[in-house]
Amino acid sequence: MAPNARAALIALLAFALFATHDAIVKALGADYASFQIVFFSVLFGFPLVTLTLINDPAPGHLRPIHPWWVALRTIAAVTTAASAFYAFSTIELAQVYAIIFAAPMLITVLSIPILGERVGPRRWIAVIVGLAGVMVVLQPGATELSAGHLAALAAAVSSALASVISRKIGPEERSVVLVLYPMLANFAIMGALMGEVYTPMPMGDLALNAAIAALGFGGAMLLVVAYKTGEAAVVAPMQYSQILWATLYGAVFFEEVPGLATLLGAGIIIASGVYIVARESLSGRSRARPVSSTRTRHLIGTAPRIGALMRRPRKGPEDAS
Repeated sequence: MAPNARAALIALLAFALFATHDAIVKALGADYASFQIVFFSVLFGFPLVTLTLINDPAPGHLRPIHPWWVALRTIAAVTTAASAFYAFSTIELAQVYAIIFAAPMLITVLSIPILGERVGPRRWIAVIVGLAGVMVVLQPGATELSAGHLAALAAAVSSALASVISRKIGPEERSVVLVLYPMLANFAIMGALMGEVYTPMPMGDLALNAAIAALGFGGAMLLVVAYKTGEAAVVAPMQYSQILWATLYGAVFFEEVPGLATLLGAGIIIASGVYIVARESLSGRSRARPVSSTRTRHLIGTAPRIGALMRRPRKGPEDAS
């Protein structure tokens, strides 16, 4: 089997694990606040992520070199976690994915002021088309927008912001800093917020929280293998397979059948995202490569970063995405 074909299959398996992760979040969200689910996911994820940090070859301390950027990225990651988990808990899985899939377009826009990226007219058209797809999914004026829809939008924006900041400061910041700060912030903030809405969990539900952590970690490890096996332009678009899993899980477990607007909007968003990834990866037009080098689906601070896991021991500053 060709390396790119093998990489695509591995990535498909990785995103199947991520989709299962999100389906469990939705199942737990029927009984527990999103703050509580994030808290326990981080708690169970700490031992797994610690294993990835043991091999961090970069010497130094845990004080960030760019404290304000690290702080902003941490806030963005915490916002993404709370927003995404709430969205998955309250609206259709397929709708959440369709909206969050707008993140690559938002990354392209944010890369202009933050990275100094130059975006040509064709990519601008792709961004506009992709955002129009979001409007097709939301149908403003035709349907009532819920807090879940707004949370999904917030997750897309904050995830894009965290991704672009990772690209900006990654070459100078240690992986351990970029991994631990969002996790610690999620643990502290979600733990504090959980105090008002805490509901005791039986062992079965605690096991599901542990499964969320394991699935996030397993998906991340598989993506590392996929990106090392094949090209980013082949691996990155595989994330859109999650819409198929969302449709299946939604129909089988949650009695959700995506409407025509959701499917049409998702198709528009996916086409736009694939075009942007291909344009930046294959043509070499993107100096900073903000989309194709964003190696994880969204940065929520509950699982290890793909860029950190892909680092190789080096003497100098390293690139992280």
